[in-house]
Amino acid sequence: MKKDQIQQKPPYPIESVDNALRILQMMRDEGEVRITDVATALGVAPSTAHRLMAMLIYRGFAIRDDSRHYSAGPALGAAAIGSSWTKTLKVAVEPTLEILSSRLAETVNLIVRVGVSARFLLSIESSTLLRIGDRTGSVLPARSASGGKVLLAFEPLAQLERLYRGKSAELGGDALGDEDFAALVADMAAIRRRGYALNREETETGVAAIGFPILTPAGRPLASFSVATPVGRLERLITPQRLELMFAARDDMTEALRGTTLDTPRQPGAATEV
Repeated sequence: MKKDQIQQKPPYPIESVDNALRILQMMRDEGEVRITDVATALGVAPSTAHRLMAMLIYRGFAIRDDSRHYSAGPALGAAAIGSSWTKTLKVAVEPTLEILSSRLAETVNLIVRVGVSARFLLSIESSTLLRIGDRTGSVLPARSASGGKVLLAFEPLAQLERLYRGKSAELGGDALGDEDFAALVADMAAIRRRGYALNREETETGVAAIGFPILTPAGRPLASFSVATPVGRLERLITPQRLELMFAARDDMTEALRGTTLDTPRQPGAATEV
C-alpha cells in the first residue's frame, strides 16, 4: 500500500504558522523553553518569538512561570470532544448570545465542561473600547471559570469527589485537600441557590465573569454561558435589571434547543464528562 507523504513540506508554507507549530513541538519535547531558545531555534528576533508566544498563551497553548520560562498550556493536552453536538448547540444559541452581548455591552462566551476543564466554544466580543477579548478555543480550570463552576454545581457530591479526590485527580494534578474540597462544595451549594456563578480574577488578573447554565427543555445541564467584563464593571452586572436579562437569555436558549437533536433525556456524546 502506498503511504501518504505526510512529512513533505507544503509548496506554499506559511512561515508564522510553521513557527508557532515548531514552538509547540519544542514545549512538547523539551518541557520548558525561554524566548532566547525559541528565537535561536526559529532563527527570528526575540521580539518576534515573544509575539508568537504571546498568541500561544492567549489561546491557552502555553503558560509562563515567574522565572519567565514557558511550558505547554492546558489547551495543548486537551482531548477532542469527539462528536458534532457542539455545532448544533452553537447554531441554536448564538443568536441569543449576540443579543445579550449587545444589550449588556460585554463579551459573552459559550462554554462546555469536559472533566475538570472548561472549554470556550464561542465568544461574542463586545464592541466597547475596554472589553474582554475573544476566548474561543481557550481551556480553563472548571472550578475557577464561572461557566465551569455553574456546571460543576449540578454534579452530585460523589461526582465532585471523583473529579477532585480520585486517583485520576492525583495523577492529573487536580486533587484538592480537605480544606479546599470543602470550600468547593460550599461554593457549589451557593451557586445552586442563586442560579449563577461568579469569577473575580480567579483565572486572569483584571477579568471577572458571571456564568449561567444552559439547560435542555428536560432540565439537563448541557453547557453554560458567561458574561466577561473588566473586574471594575462586575458590580454593575449583578444588579437586578441586568441579572433579569441574563436569566431571560438562559430561558431563551433552553427554548432554542427545543426540537433539536439535543432535546433528549440523554444525547449520545453530549455529556460534559470525560
